[in-house]
Amino acid sequence: MIIVTGSVGFIGSCLVGKLNNKGIKDIVLVDDFSKEIKNHNIRNKCYLEKIGREVFFEWLNEHHSEVEFIFHLGARTDTTEFNMAIFDELNLNYTKTMWNACSEYCIPLIYASSAATYGDGKIGYNDDPELIPNLQPLNPYGVSKNEFDKWALKQDKQPPYWFGLKFFNVYGPNEYHKGRMASVVFHAFNQANLTISEMAKWRSGEISDKQKGGLRNGVVKLFRSHNPDYKDGGQLRDFIYVKDVIDVMFFLMNHPSDSGIYNLGTGKARTFLDLANAVFSALNIPPSIEFIDTPIDIRDKYQYFTEAKMEKLHGIGYSRPFNSLEAAVEEYVQGYLVGNTYF
Repeated sequence: MIIVTGSVGFIGSCLVGKLNNKGIKDIVLVDDFSKEIKNHNIRNKCYLEKIGREVFFEWLNEHHSEVEFIFHLGARTDTTEFNMAIFDELNLNYTKTMWNACSEYCIPLIYASSAATYGDGKIGYNDDPELIPNLQPLNPYGVSKNEFDKWALKQDKQPPYWFGLKFFNVYGPNEYHKGRMASVVFHAFNQANLTISEMAKWRSGEISDKQKGGLRNGVVKLFRSHNPDYKDGGQLRDFIYVKDVIDVMFFLMNHPSDSGIYNLGTGKARTFLDLANAVFSALNIPPSIEFIDTPIDIRDKYQYFTEAKMEKLHGIGYSRPFNSLEAAVEEYVQGYLVGNTYF
């Protein structure tokens, strides 16, 4: 039996799909299942049962002997939330309880950390554990993830093997519910393409292909640079496709050694202009891009450059190449967003 927390979320639901594709169906889903839009992510997926996150540890106390592995992906991920108490409860303390339970019951664990732990990147993006205590995240979300990483590295009592994964900028199917926190690819698609209502009419036949072709395409809005070292749209991120992320997690589930904290990006930073142009290319329409001011509430906490150092993961044997930005955006747009479908 495999546990996936955050299972109706973006990465968690894609992981469940990956496990199903590998023939694994003995999966217990853990999450807050009260939001119907998120539950769409697990339609047509195979699993044993759903457990509310608030009662999960009671359930685990009774069923731990049946559990082979835990993926702990559930977390509060809103980088614009500044109530530290929320992150202490859902990210830090909940994950400590998960760690202690896995240690006690000898259950291997993968948990989600974040590239937000690196802050402005002044000391680089190296996943050397010696550097983790010196990191200075720019927001409470990043602080909560880094506080757990620091705590985990100090623990003598550990799961039999474990991995903390610093996710960089993940994009891909099943992020329809994320609102403001959805990837720039998702927002760019919705800005560049037809409105959602027009797309629905086109799919239902109310708008013909000919009429669709005559409808005005939109404009993608990117944040203006407020840093003189970067041109507008020249801000750099390590964008990684969610299918690459779940491939790595599946590899690590079957790699019972080399425990530790690892970066999970592509190792190659790309600009937001590259990303927006890839979306327009996938839609086969000419680019139209405007720049808007970065919101005041996140402006002084904005990362202008992220790029994962990936030598550590490759050094333990992960050799599968990551999808290029252009290829992955094309698949995401044409294979999922255009049809409003799920992985």
